[in-house]
Amino acid sequence: MVLGGGVIYISLEVLIAVGCCLGNVLVIWAVWRSGALNQSTFCLIVSLAMADFLVGAVAIPLAVVVDIHVKIPFYACLFISCVLIVPLQASVLTLLAIAVDRCLRVCIPLRYNSTVTKKRSWITAAVCWILASVLGFLPMFGWYNHDTLARYNSTSIDCQFIDVIPASYLVHFIYECCFLPPLAVMITLYGYIFFKMRRLSRGRAGVAAETGGYNQKEHKLARSLVLVLALFIACWLPLHLIKAITFYNQNIHVPSIALYFGILLSHGNSMVNPVVYAFKIPKIKQEYRKIWKRVIGREQKADINTPASNTLDSHDGRVHGEISPEVGVNGINST
Repeated sequence: MVLGGGVIYISLEVLIAVGCCLGNVLVIWAVWRSGALNQSTFCLIVSLAMADFLVGAVAIPLAVVVDIHVKIPFYACLFISCVLIVPLQASVLTLLAIAVDRCLRVCIPLRYNSTVTKKRSWITAAVCWILASVLGFLPMFGWYNHDTLARYNSTSIDCQFIDVIPASYLVHFIYECCFLPPLAVMITLYGYIFFKMRRLSRGRAGVAAETGGYNQKEHKLARSLVLVLALFIACWLPLHLIKAITFYNQNIHVPSIALYFGILLSHGNSMVNPVVYAFKIPKIKQEYRKIWKRVIGREQKADINTPASNTLDSHDGRVHGEISPEVGVNGINST
């Protein structure tokens, strides 16, 4: 990449990394403050937020290191490149676990709480991460570009992702085996969920409003998670398609700007998810508001420099102006 383009790319990557870290830390904090960690779905959402956080904290910095062609030992470059793959695999597997969780919620509503416990949800999240690490680090066990190692006289190389990770691994394994099939399963599951919920809502047209409100709440959460899945597909599919097209037809030249745009788009997905949670998931949205009010309240407290007992609520920082029935402001009788 030319110098000017490289500076722009790195600057955008830094902005995305900061957004990923701040946004997903806020998601984890909001879920923890709301007490929603006792619910299986939110345990998995925290796992997904952790994957998005690692994109900003680990994957993007390492991607920048790889992009500037640092000269390092071959296996160090291979290790860095494998680390870049792990968050993607963790996101795919966690999204699949969330889809299965939502399907169980609809299919076995009476047995759901006893079947899908908090402990089992955390075990599921751990299994997703372990499996993602195994899949991401497969090149370390021999599925790497042996030609690159043979081409250099020493063990140090100009580290580039495409020089150490073979296209066959990225296309045949990551894209065709670990990306497309889980997405097909997730789309099928969510299609069945909405079909089932629509049929249940029609069959319960005369039930109490409380049950209808519960169904509406579940439907809204499912729609929010579908939006997260749709954004994941939209952000990651272009980069996978570019790799697949160039692998199956090497005569096709993909401009560098398209490749870097695909990389930025895939990383940007991890920054977008917290925004979706803020607008679409009520429980997280409420905690965002409380956190924001608390921050604003502290700023007001510092600026006004007045006793907190008279002007500021200790929980949200809003000015309440509580006045006794007999005494007005500054001690003047209000009556």
